[in-house]
Amino acid sequence: MSEHAEVPQSISQGWGQGSDINMNEVVGSHDILFLCLDTLRYDVAKSSEEKGNTPVLNRYGEWEKRGAAGNFTYPSHHAMFSGFLPSPINDTPMTKKPMLFFPKGIGMGKVSPPNSFAFEGSTFVQGLEKVGYETVCIGGVSFFDNHSDIGKVFPAMFRQSYWNPRFGCTGKDSTVHQIEKALEVLDSTPEDKRVFMYINICAIHYPNYFYLEQGGKNDGLESHAAALQYVDAQLPVLFDAFKRRGKTFVIACSDHGSCYPEVDDGYLFHGFNHPTVNTVPYKHFFL
Repeated sequence: MSEHAEVPQSISQGWGQGSDINMNEVVGSHDILFLCLDTLRYDVAKSSEEKGNTPVLNRYGEWEKRGAAGNFTYPSHHAMFSGFLPSPINDTPMTKKPMLFFPKGIGMGKVSPPNSFAFEGSTFVQGLEKVGYETVCIGGVSFFDNHSDIGKVFPAMFRQSYWNPRFGCTGKDSTVHQIEKALEVLDSTPEDKRVFMYINICAIHYPNYFYLEQGGKNDGLESHAAALQYVDAQLPVLFDAFKRRGKTFVIACSDHGSCYPEVDDGYLFHGFNHPTVNTVPYKHFFL
């Protein structure tokens, strides 16, 4: 845009009221836990909530319908780690969207949105490290596995990163093993050291057919929901461990949805733009 170009009114009016959470009061005083329920569809999350099948997550408010930052794991996480978490689906202008984290020194007049934590560095992960956080990544899908060059990109953003095959998508007990590692890390971290922990929970990602009690070899809405129920049942031990450390703020969301041909116009899985892929559940809360 030319420096003499007219600035749209919605931008010239500046940022809106911002997030309902003042992250400048959270950062430094709370541990922060970011749970990415990789591939979780909004409709399955909401249906499970309404049926009471996810009692642990239900305690912390309703799922909010939001737009995914990308249509598969890699682009979505680049956006999210840069502060651009899934955004509300409505006709609100960009300048009125709530932002928990925002890169310092960019945007309109180099001013950050109200209540957002303006971070230094290329990601909010690095920004939290700069203000004293121990940053921890517990991987799941192959983009976090440290085994390939592309699988090292996200783990390199953290001071500590962990992955082994038991954390991966093909392991029926993957979430159990991921949380076991999380507890091990928390136990070894001094209580006065604030922690930012990201867990890429991949149990809901394909394949998930093995969570069906009646068996079968095909993924679908029922196995997707069963995988979410499995994940929900593992969360109390993780939440309790954070509670013992002190105050904790939690971000829980999906990075994208995933299609099944019988209900989604013949589309399979994700990596393309489709309403099911582009719509995700989101919530944040305090433990």
